[in-house]
Amino acid sequence: MSPGITAARQAELNSGRDESRTLAEILAITHSALLTQVVPEAPEGLVEAAKRADSLGILARMQTMGEALYTHLGHSACLDLADHPADTVRGWAVFALISQEKDTDVDTLLALVRPAADDPHFGVREWAWMAVRPHLVSQLDEAIRALRPWTSEPSERIRRFASESLRPRGVWARHIPALKKEPERGLPLLEPLRADSSRYVQDSVANWINDAAKTQPAWARELCERWQEESPTPTTERIVKRALRSIR
Repeated sequence: MSPGITAARQAELNSGRDESRTLAEILAITHSALLTQVVPEAPEGLVEAAKRADSLGILARMQTMGEALYTHLGHSACLDLADHPADTVRGWAVFALISQEKDTDVDTLLALVRPAADDPHFGVREWAWMAVRPHLVSQLDEAIRALRPWTSEPSERIRRFASESLRPRGVWARHIPALKKEPERGLPLLEPLRADSSRYVQDSVANWINDAAKTQPAWARELCERWQEESPTPTTERIVKRALRSIR
């Protein structure tokens, strides 16, 4: 049991009947226990995979569960899990469905991940970009092209995904060397969001530029100076301040 989480709360999380409320609760879930509640008829191979996943880091845990679920239960069952009440189970489904689409075009991948990218739960939205990010990176220019329309979507969650999924450094994800070296390639995603009204989106854009500033500080400064001149708004100013926090 994790510190700060009661035995009763741990049991609720492992039952799959309630969503996690914090990152600490997400990390505390015992995936093998959750599996037995969600899929009581799970084959032995799937149960063993879940037990192995329990000892892994959180991203590897989710990837392992996703791949095992698809292998043992198939596509239709994973689609059903994508609508489960528990956020971790919906996260499993994202990894399961994306794991089988390694050679799929970017537009199809994004259509598949979109429901999770717009999920009401913060954790599922993070799993969405983590699951699809390696595939987007492998088709970087196509991914930027395909994500560009997402920057004008009504949902702040979708707009944020457009920026967050291709951050040069990311969180719990491998860096993107191409964007660390040439961050200007990401401008088709950043420019439309430079005065976004949502703080959720603003923070992602600022973090994107802050990532890039660690290898290309001059580029980050020049971009922010231009934005301040072209978009003298409080929202842009907030983005700029956060974007340059590591180099000022």
